[in-house]
Amino acid sequence: MKKIILLFAVLAISLASGQTMQDSITFDPQKQLNAAQRLLSGNYGKAVTVGAYGELTYNQPEGQNGELDVQRLVVLFGYKFDDKTQFVTELEFEHVEEIFVEQAFVNYAIGSNVSLRGGLMLVPMGIINEFHEPTTFNGVERPAMDNVIVPTTWREIGVGVTGRFNDLSLSYQAYIFNGFKSTSSDGADGLSGYLSGSSGLRGGRQKAIKSTIDSPTLSVKFDYYGIPGLRLGLSAYTGKTQAADDIEELDGANIGTTMFGLDARYAYQRFTARGQFVYASLNDTEAYNLATGKDLGSALQGYYLEGAYNLLSQEKRQRLFAFLRYEQYDTHADTAGGLMRNDAYNRTDITTGLSYHIAPGVVLKGDYQFRDNALSGDQVNDRLNFGVGVWF
Repeated sequence: MKKIILLFAVLAISLASGQTMQDSITFDPQKQLNAAQRLLSGNYGKAVTVGAYGELTYNQPEGQNGELDVQRLVVLFGYKFDDKTQFVTELEFEHVEEIFVEQAFVNYAIGSNVSLRGGLMLVPMGIINEFHEPTTFNGVERPAMDNVIVPTTWREIGVGVTGRFNDLSLSYQAYIFNGFKSTSSDGADGLSGYLSGSSGLRGGRQKAIKSTIDSPTLSVKFDYYGIPGLRLGLSAYTGKTQAADDIEELDGANIGTTMFGLDARYAYQRFTARGQFVYASLNDTEAYNLATGKDLGSALQGYYLEGAYNLLSQEKRQRLFAFLRYEQYDTHADTAGGLMRNDAYNRTDITTGLSYHIAPGVVLKGDYQFRDNALSGDQVNDRLNFGVGVWF
C-alpha cells in the first residue's frame, strides 16, 4: 500500500508543471505515430519507404546469472502504388533465430479521413500492442500485463476501416479478424489446449501461421484527442476462439472472449504519464479446462499507472526521463466450476529507472523491477534490466 501511495504522490507533484509540445516520435501523445503509421504518412512522393526498429536487452533476476539478447529486430517496408493505395509490412527477427511477419496489409484511402485495410494487422487494444517501438515506452521490457492479458504483440488477419471525425477530435478503427486458437486434437480422441492460467490468452495467438478460422471476431477502438496534451483510448474485442473442423463441435473446444480496455497518455511540460486498464471475460472455461487439463481463468484483469519526468532542459535535444510504473495483473481474476484461484497468478510489478534519449530514435534504458505475487510465502525474484533501442 505504501508503494501505491508513493506512486500517486509522484504523479500528483509532477502534474503541477506547465505544458509544451515535445518530439512527436515519443513525447506528444496526440501526434505519436507507430511504425506502420509513419510508413503510411512518410512517403512524400517516394514509392518505397524503408525503416527499422530493434532492441538489445540485458536481464538479471536477483541472485541469478544475467541474460544478453538481441530481443528483436524489425525491418519495415512501405510501398505507395498511387495516391490512394499503399502496402505496409514488418518482418521481425526474434532472438536471432526466429522470423515472423508482424504486419502485412494494404491501406486504401477512400476519402481524406477514411481508409479501408486488409491483411495481417495489429489488434487495437491498449497502448503497447500498437505502440511497441522501443523509443515510445519507458522500461527495458514492455509492461508485463501486455504480455499475458492483451497479449502483445497480438496480430491477426482481417479487414476493416479506420478514420477520424475531426469535428469531434475522435479517431476510430473497426476490424473483423480471425480469433485466438484454443485447442487442437492430441491424436488420442482428446484435446490439447493453447490457453492457460499463467499465460492467459498469449499461447492462442495464431500470427497468420496457417490460421484456423471457424467464426470471425470483432475489434474496435476509439481515440479522443480534444484536450491539449491528452489522448484517451477505448478498446473492445469480442468473439469465439477457433478450432479445427474435426474438433470444433467437441465440448470445450471453443471459448467465448470479450475484452475491453481503457488507456490514457498525457504530456505536460517535462512530465509525461500513461495508464491502462484491461478486462477480459471468458465463457465456457470449465468445459475447456476439463477437456484439456488446463487451468484457464474465466476472467483476466490488469492495470498500470506510470509517471515520468525529463531531468534535462526542454531546450535540449536530448531527453533523460526518470520514471516509475506500478502494475497489477491477475490471470485468475475469476475462475469457473471447481477451479480454485491461484494467487501466484495475481502479480504486482513496480518498475523504476531511466530512459536516456541521446537522439530522436535512439534510447538507452536501465531499470529495476520489484516483483511480487499474492501467494503467501512465494518468492519472486526482483530483476535488473538494461537495454538499447533504436527506431528509424
